[in-house]
Amino acid sequence: MAAQADSLAGVVGEKTAAILGEEIGVHTIGELLRYFPMRYVRQGQLSSTRRPENGEWVTLVARVEKADLRPMRNKRGKLLSIKATDGTISFGVTFFNPYAIQRALRPGVRFMVAGTVSYYREQMQLTHPNWMVLPDEGADIETVGSSMMLSIAGGDTAAGDGPDGDAGGASSADLADFHRPFLPVYPATKALQTWDIWRAVRKALDVVDPIEDPLTDADRDARGLIGSDESLRAIHLPETAEDIEAAGARLKFDEALALQLSLAQRRFADLGHRGPAAVHVDGGLEDALLGRLPFELTGGQDTVIDEICTQLGSGEPMSRLLQGEVGSGKTLVALIAMLRMIDNDFQCVLLAPTEVLAAQHHRSLTKMLGGLAQAGELGAEESATRIALLTGSMKTAGKRAALLEAVTGTAGIVIGTHALLEDHVDFFNLGLIVVDEQHRFGVEQRDTLRSRGRDDLIPHMLVMTATPIPRTIAMTVYGDLETSTLRELPAGRQPITTNVVPTQLEKWENRLWQVVDEEVGLGRQVYVVCSRIGDDGTAAGAKSEERAAEQQGPQTTSVVEMFDQIVSGPLGRHRVELLHGRMSGDDKTATMDAFTRGEIDILVSTTVIEVGVDVANANAMVIVDAERFGVSQLHQLRGRVGRGGLPGRCFLRTAVSPTSSAMERLRAVEASNDGFELARIDLIQRREGDVLGAVQSGVNSSLRFLSLLDDADVIADARELAAEVVSGDLTLLDHRPMADLVDAVLGPGRIQYLEKS
Repeated sequence: MAAQADSLAGVVGEKTAAILGEEIGVHTIGELLRYFPMRYVRQGQLSSTRRPENGEWVTLVARVEKADLRPMRNKRGKLLSIKATDGTISFGVTFFNPYAIQRALRPGVRFMVAGTVSYYREQMQLTHPNWMVLPDEGADIETVGSSMMLSIAGGDTAAGDGPDGDAGGASSADLADFHRPFLPVYPATKALQTWDIWRAVRKALDVVDPIEDPLTDADRDARGLIGSDESLRAIHLPETAEDIEAAGARLKFDEALALQLSLAQRRFADLGHRGPAAVHVDGGLEDALLGRLPFELTGGQDTVIDEICTQLGSGEPMSRLLQGEVGSGKTLVALIAMLRMIDNDFQCVLLAPTEVLAAQHHRSLTKMLGGLAQAGELGAEESATRIALLTGSMKTAGKRAALLEAVTGTAGIVIGTHALLEDHVDFFNLGLIVVDEQHRFGVEQRDTLRSRGRDDLIPHMLVMTATPIPRTIAMTVYGDLETSTLRELPAGRQPITTNVVPTQLEKWENRLWQVVDEEVGLGRQVYVVCSRIGDDGTAAGAKSEERAAEQQGPQTTSVVEMFDQIVSGPLGRHRVELLHGRMSGDDKTATMDAFTRGEIDILVSTTVIEVGVDVANANAMVIVDAERFGVSQLHQLRGRVGRGGLPGRCFLRTAVSPTSSAMERLRAVEASNDGFELARIDLIQRREGDVLGAVQSGVNSSLRFLSLLDDADVIADARELAAEVVSGDLTLLDHRPMADLVDAVLGPGRIQYLEKS
């Protein structure tokens, strides 16, 4: 018998093990057993699938309807032309010099075929694919064949050798398995067919030790689940549809449990550690700011501030996610928390993903605090602090000054980009880390800052996002964090009107730019946002970006091109400036400062203005090639307007077809200002893969059964069980089968966590 952690080489041979590793990324018995079928074909029925795309590798089960052998036109030899159907799609299969194949693939024969799709006159074609005859009930299994067998017969079209020099011909025992009521179809490659994978899986199941169940009998019975070992065998070798359903239900729970165990280990890792204790200080900076706010906090802000400040005073490290609608006042909540820390002699860091956003935070916090942020300057108020800014593009003198203020404690708040993560950045007494737009940073980057506390204190962590997160995503992607949510917008925030503008309709296009002209004429400012920069200043760069854009679809308008069009057109009489990520840090800051001061009428920009940028007089936005942006990103972008008390206007300019799925997305954004509803729509559009990202660097496994859209109850149940286990056994030493499950589902280096792009 063999363990799940054993190499496949001892089961399938060195050569096949190498192919399995190279082609589908599985190296151990356990990894192979968790390489699951993507669908099943019922015995006696043909497969059913969507219409594949040109160039796609497919595996189909079909029946030969017609087979014609004829001479090739331009060279010696013959060609076998087959017409086949999988029950839904009719397609052609072509073989060259098919003398052995013609005897096997006769009309009426049922076979499995795998190859690259092409199209000729709208009909799907497979040219010289790999194939295997599947026996019908009562067929003589000794007479059926496959492309692998041709090497034995001396043919020149063999698919390749089998394990360890075996020619790969399917044995009678192998073919007998194709009499099973359900045939699994695995994600395959050109060099590794679905039947090769199934053959290896069957060998692994024959030798692997029974899998110890991480759930107790009581846990299984309460959930109506079958055992771990039974589920892995049933998913590969099902006898009935009920077997597949029961195995899938158990494997779905296992995936949820593995994720939640890993997240719970992170969540409970701080238990027993001390965090900076920060209580309310009468008459401190916190009171001073609250006393001068020209508006009342919303009920939601009051509630979230209470949640955060309770944890700040608990003496235990806080790990909290603050999510909320665009413009709901998250930054003010974070500032109040930071002032409480400063009142207790701790420093705070605000980590932002871009220099534009970092500079914007520096401006807005400095303006909000006024004399409270001018320690050491004329006009400073009592107990004032300082706010330092550190970014990668700053000049040496500016960096040195910021670093000095951080390490000496002069700056109570240090704002910066990834430059804050560098080894030489140190702090006098770091107590709170605020991460803006959490999805732009990995867990390891967060932990880099968290390791810089003093006296064995672990700094508090508050991560913020303006991209609303559905509950299932929050429980999974952000499952190591407690969550606070702001839904209520501050008084005076006006709704944003959004309109889709099809560029095919000339009247609509002309009216769009008239509206931009009118807004500027009324003394307001406008953003024009593009999906790409354009020319990086070199011919090679321009061509490279052009090629990349072409690969994504129809040519889009770059920010450089749009800037030139606006400047050279009727709007050119206004003050128009350009902003994008390739500009120097100083130029970006200068442009954004000028826009904030009202010295620019139209800012033509990339998504560097996506988050955090707050210009009250900017009242309209045109998003060019809007179909290139995700639903949540469009919602985020339009949140930059309508912040000055007047209703904002957003225009989604697009050339896509009115009936396309892209237009459906744009219409959804047009119809709703509810970020949480749009986040749900975004998740439906993108599915889980894009949301979760890679479970772990270097691991090809992904969630096969668990849906973040549909399985909220399963995730919540797994989260509760994981918390119960991990709170008493952080390392899972007393729950070895659960530790094995986490390794099996997420990969051996699992606590690298869910890295997000």
